[in-house]
Formats: sequence, structure tokens, C-alpha cells
Amino acid sequence: MSSEIPREMNFVDLPEFGGPEVLVPARGPVPRPQAGEVLVKVHAAGVNRPDIMQRQGGYNPPPGASPVPGLEISGTIAEVAPGVAGWKVGDQVCALVSGGGYAEYCVAPAPQCLPVPKGLSLVEAAGLPETYYTVWTNVFQRGRLKAGGTFLVHGGSSGIGTTAIQLAREFGARIFTTVGNAEKAKVCRDLGAESVINYRDEDFVEVVGELTDGKGVDLILDMVGGPYIERNIEALAVEGRLVQIAFQQPSKVEIDFLPMMLKRLTITGSTLRPRTVEQKAEIAAELRAKVWPLIEAGKVRPLIYKTFPLAEAAAAHALMETSTHIGKILLICE
Repeated sequence: MSSEIPREMNFVDLPEFGGPEVLVPARGPVPRPQAGEVLVKVHAAGVNRPDIMQRQGGYNPPPGASPVPGLEISGTIAEVAPGVAGWKVGDQVCALVSGGGYAEYCVAPAPQCLPVPKGLSLVEAAGLPETYYTVWTNVFQRGRLKAGGTFLVHGGSSGIGTTAIQLAREFGARIFTTVGNAEKAKVCRDLGAESVINYRDEDFVEVVGELTDGKGVDLILDMVGGPYIERNIEALAVEGRLVQIAFQQPSKVEIDFLPMMLKRLTITGSTLRPRTVEQKAEIAAELRAKVWPLIEAGKVRPLIYKTFPLAEAAAAHALMETSTHIGKILLICE
């Protein structure tokens, strides 16, 4: 280990499952990168819904991954292991990781690193990997969204939602979204949503039906689940696609599948964390080629709602659980 890299670091420990208060500051050894990996001196780390699920005991790290929470980071490469090409010590990167992000140092597979886009700070870059990887693979790869297509994203003011709206806009889609209040609705309209539906007093099935002359939408990205699943199927057009990426309500529901047959629907979904480095590398390559130029041109960017010091991860989780935020919540290491 380089003399410039300390032997110990600050990180956020998860000694037991429970509420935000179980996240506690701790000290421990700096991890060492293995072949094909880099060690990143973390500047900032994103806070995401899967982190809350892990804290509650419902989303364990895959085998071999760090038990420390945190799935996305930005920072400076401090060490490069054998088998790494294209990166060197001192490079500023943002990276998707399978764990370990809530720490001063984090190991990342080199193919899952991306350069900090020109014009973005290291803090802003920490809000990119988890949401942009997720949106790209689910909306554009699995969901096959094309120019002129109609797209409904639930939770438009979330990190995923604000990213999906911006990218869908740049690729020429018509965008509809659901939100819970007027402030969130304004943000989504400003980002490019054609129609913003307040789910508290409007029926999204009826609204998208009216907006599409009764045809329904081509693609729905859902992270709610529960009763939304059957309603999503109702709101889809012939040959429509439903992509499920999370569940804030139950994942077990009773559904009539006849509409799926009659409308020739595709119902799919994915999780990102357990996928292989090779699979994530393919997503990273497409992001670098097709999305990073949009970021560097100032056409899309992460919305940062609030930052917290690393030691205040519990407060960051408590804020996320209120669902009052718009965009990303980040932890700052320095």
C-alpha cells in the first residue's frame, strides 16, 4: 500500500438491521483492490433506496461485496491493481459499486468507473452512476424507448425519475409522470415532462388514456408495485412494455393476465447490483458514448437536493424516507 494511503479510514457501519439510527460512524482498514479493480479516495457517495432496503434487512450485498452500504461514489483513484487499463492514479472518476460507498476509500471494478464529465463537480458526479446505469439499462435497453414513443415514469421527482425524464426528453420521447405535490410537479415539467399527474387526486390510467387518444403508453417504468402493477397493464398500449425496478408496495399481487395476451405486452424488470462486471461494463460503455456527451453539453445533469457529512448517514436516510426530496441526496467525505 502506498505511504500516501492510510491504513485506516472512516466509514459508516451497519451492525444491525433497523431504522436510520443503526447507521453509525466507525473506523476500519482501508480495502485493497484486487486484479481488475481500483481504489478510489471517495469525495462523495450517493444515497439510494436500495441502501434503505439493505439497512432494513431486505437487500443483502451479493457474495464477495462489501457489507458497508453505498452503491455509487465519486473521487480520485488512489491505487490501481494489476489488470487495469485506461485508468491511473490521480484520475477523477465516478463509479457504480456493489457496496462500500459510505466510506473514505472504496474499491471499484475498473470497467464500472466513468470519468467525471466536464463541467460537473465531484459532488455532482456522485449522483450519476446508480441512477444513470439504472435508467439506461431499464428504459433504453430493456424498455426499448425510441424517439416519438410515449413514456410514463412513476415517481418523477426521485433520482431515477429526474434522470429518466431528462434522458427520455433528449432522445425524443413524449413523457408523462406521477408525483405527490405541486412543487414536484413543477420540477418535472421544467425537466421536460409533457404531463405531470398528481397521484393523490388523479387517476394516471385515465389521464394517459386521454393524452394518447385511448391508445395508452408504450413504456412504463415503475418502482411502486402493489396495485400499480395491474393499473400499469391497463395503461399500456398494444405492444407496450412494463419495466419493474423496485417495490415500495407489495411485490405479490393478484393479476388478470388476459390484457397482457390481448395487447401483446412485455412485462420485465431487473436488479442492477447482482449483475456481473462484464454486464455493467456494457452499460458503462453505452453511457460514455451516448449520455456523457449530453452531460458535458449541459443538456442533462443530476439534481442534488441535499448533502450530508459522511458521519450523518442516518440523517440522510431519515430524509429519504420522508420522500420530500427532489433528486439526489449525497454524503460528503471531505
